[in-house]
Amino acid sequence: MELLLKNIGLLATPTGSAAKKGIEQGEITLIENAMVGIKGGKIAYAGPADESLKADETIDCEGRLVTPGLVDSHTHLVFGGWRQKEFPLKLAGVSYLDILKAGGGILSTVEHTRAAKEEALVEKGKIHLKEMLGLGVTTCEAKSGYGLNTEHELKQLRVIKRLDEIQPVDIVPTFMGAHAFPKEFADDREGYIKYLIDNMLPAVAEQGLAEFCDIFCETAVFTPEESRRILLAAAELGLKPKAHADEIDPIGGAEMAAEVSAISAEHLIQASDRGIGSMAKSGVIAVLLPATSFYLDKPYARARDMINAGVAVAISTDFNPGSTPSLNMQFAMNLACLKYKLTPAEALTAATLNGAAAIDRAAKCGSIEAGKQADIVIWEAEDLEYIFYRYGSNLAHMVIKDGVPVMQRKECPTC
Repeated sequence: MELLLKNIGLLATPTGSAAKKGIEQGEITLIENAMVGIKGGKIAYAGPADESLKADETIDCEGRLVTPGLVDSHTHLVFGGWRQKEFPLKLAGVSYLDILKAGGGILSTVEHTRAAKEEALVEKGKIHLKEMLGLGVTTCEAKSGYGLNTEHELKQLRVIKRLDEIQPVDIVPTFMGAHAFPKEFADDREGYIKYLIDNMLPAVAEQGLAEFCDIFCETAVFTPEESRRILLAAAELGLKPKAHADEIDPIGGAEMAAEVSAISAEHLIQASDRGIGSMAKSGVIAVLLPATSFYLDKPYARARDMINAGVAVAISTDFNPGSTPSLNMQFAMNLACLKYKLTPAEALTAATLNGAAAIDRAAKCGSIEAGKQADIVIWEAEDLEYIFYRYGSNLAHMVIKDGVPVMQRKECPTC
């Protein structure tokens, strides 16, 4: 073997190559005094200490906790500008949708993203990804949706592709042209939907720049009927459906996601009992975003009810310049326990294996098992509970990506 992690105080990992739901979400493997062997960038051994194992290089974990690398399965990573000028409006109680109607919100970021040069977006993205990596994220999803025309949606997706190629974090691309109605189509909903289906989607598919198609199914944005139409058109072109659903109002987004066999429905703060039941029946993964509820001072999604109903739950940051200007997965994990009432084991699965499943990567990452990518976090902790109990500090001691140590605590810009 090329690399051996020894003196692991506790190895904590979910197992398998599919999302865990119900009781299984909290059933993880815990091995004290463990070792992990790595060869060719993949896990070759994960189990109790075995002194017969040898490697070219050894890392002494000194009794620390080891888990899989974190998977941030919902981000809006690439964008121009920021939206700090909206912060006083939020403090004054102006709603997210009212800011959007006034030309702020997503439309403000669209303006800045369209104006930004491609190289500038790449450089900005590199900074964010370095911070994410230092916090333990080894795989993330990234959505477009701040271009809202063919030229600039493709620009965003090209930036995502370049970022995936030039730095360690694996990035999974999602097309989200249905994020809002751009100003030029403000009075022509049908015109924009036709433009999206007839122009944008074929261009994205032809250039192979996205794996998924997401939509914002919400009051004042896209109705369930419009969302269904867009996602089915995307599926015909090979883009797998996702859905921002029932974040602000219970308009049937979760049910729609189940009807189109979406891999995931995301946000779900206002998802109904019927919607949750539909997701459970169809196997739709719930990607929940507790930091968004925190920042917007909104209710938290019914994670406990979802798990009890048999829905696999993942957690993610929703990193974006408006509703969640934070890319800290560790904080999202803290909130998952404190506000969703997930156990540490359930939250670990939500931040690793279930997140990987929500972006169709569960066969490759999300757990520490033989044959999977060697994506690992060594924590400044001796047990699993500690990393959920502490908040506000970066507890990642070392991050290993594809079998290579890529970030150590002393090098981390956020420590």
